[in-house]
Amino acid sequence: MFSQKDLEQMSARGTTERQVKEQIAHFKNGFPWMKIVGPATPERGIKVFTPETQEQAIGYYRKAVIAGKSKFVPASGAASRMFKDMFGGLAKLEAGEDLPADAPGARLAARIKDFAFYTPELFGEPKDEKAYRLDTLRKLLKEEGLAYGSKPKGVLKFHRYPEEVRTAIAEHLVEAQQYMRNADGTCNLTITISPEHRELFENAVAAVLPAYEKRYGVKYKISFTYQDQATDTIAVDPDNKPFRKADGSLLFRPAGHGALIYNLNKVEDELVSIKNIDNVAHEKLLPVTARYKEVLMGAALGLRDQIFDFLRRLDQEPSVQLCNEIENFLDKVLCVQLPLAHSEAERVQMLRAKLNRPIRVCGMVKNEGEPGGGPYIIAGKDGCTSLQILESVQINKEDAGAMKAMSQATHFNPVDLVCCLKDYKGESFDLLKYVDPEAGFMSSKSFEGRELKALELPGLWNGAMSDWNTLFVEVPVETFNPVKVVLDLLRPAHQA
Repeated sequence: MFSQKDLEQMSARGTTERQVKEQIAHFKNGFPWMKIVGPATPERGIKVFTPETQEQAIGYYRKAVIAGKSKFVPASGAASRMFKDMFGGLAKLEAGEDLPADAPGARLAARIKDFAFYTPELFGEPKDEKAYRLDTLRKLLKEEGLAYGSKPKGVLKFHRYPEEVRTAIAEHLVEAQQYMRNADGTCNLTITISPEHRELFENAVAAVLPAYEKRYGVKYKISFTYQDQATDTIAVDPDNKPFRKADGSLLFRPAGHGALIYNLNKVEDELVSIKNIDNVAHEKLLPVTARYKEVLMGAALGLRDQIFDFLRRLDQEPSVQLCNEIENFLDKVLCVQLPLAHSEAERVQMLRAKLNRPIRVCGMVKNEGEPGGGPYIIAGKDGCTSLQILESVQINKEDAGAMKAMSQATHFNPVDLVCCLKDYKGESFDLLKYVDPEAGFMSSKSFEGRELKALELPGLWNGAMSDWNTLFVEVPVETFNPVKVVLDLLRPAHQA
């Protein structure tokens, strides 16, 4: 299947032939469907805090002993999808067509002054409507202007304030000092980027860092990391044969955000907050954002301390009464039900294995639209149930039970996580040991005008965290303000 030249290409990337063959096997055989027990809801699986218990969680977070905390921000990739509609509109205008008033490109040109990246010097004033739409989109997307069509989201100007304009990465710095400050006044951030964007990010951070450190009385420690190309996966053609580029070489593609588990595994802090680069709001919403992030962190640390107490008691005296108490906790709090053990020793071993794992507390937002991917209770291969975040592509549409569970889902996943990465003895977990390799994704793509099939590793908050202790907590929709397309910046959460 592979030539010597292919093997040399793999070796140069840090990939083995065995890994590639396993990836091709996934294309041929597919991934097993998740066995859904039911959706996670406030009745079972999603914790809903009252105002009183919110205050208790916040107080717990503020008093807790933590071996360092940091913010982890996935920010790699260009913002091409954010401007897909704009590129389409530009193509029509350049071909001599006009755009209807309700087309995305026309709406952007009509509201251009409401965007933080607007300057009168660059965009001017409209004289002819069609010509202004063409000129506006060119200046937004092309090198002659802002070149936003080829830049990463993190360095784009998102929000306008009386004295400044903030990029997405600048908003993450402001957020971090509000709720992720260490006892010594530092704020640690790990930002995953593409190598070709490093200079852009460094310049964007350098432009605000001195002012923010002075304004907020904080010292930022920022680490930029790359998705290792060794985690890229091979692409195949529609017949599941290795896809070859025009020069005959194999095509490898980035394997999605699941590859970032390798980056997260290198973080040395105990408490880590994870939030996507585009999920930031205007500072007017920072109070509610920070409040619920502290609620999540308090919940995570309370869970950590309860689990640590159980483990220490198991070390001292693993009584039947203690085992009963732990089983009840796992069931009621984490929706983990264990198979029957054949002996007390096996029972203790199972309980210890389920307790001594990384912890994640995930914010969940009420789903007011069509139910889809989100929080579910599933039955695993080991006979245990657990809380998992599933994407819709992981749910078998031909399974009536799975579709019923989907229709009964009440919440969706906004990617707002807090993780505890150290065990009860203070040692960092090896996160790679807690990944479910059979929870990947396949998708249809194209390259050089030809169809291909792409493989994504188990998602960072999906299969990559499959074997973690998981708690779902309801958070308000006000904390979820992603910018998926540029017109999202016109929403109230992104306007002054």
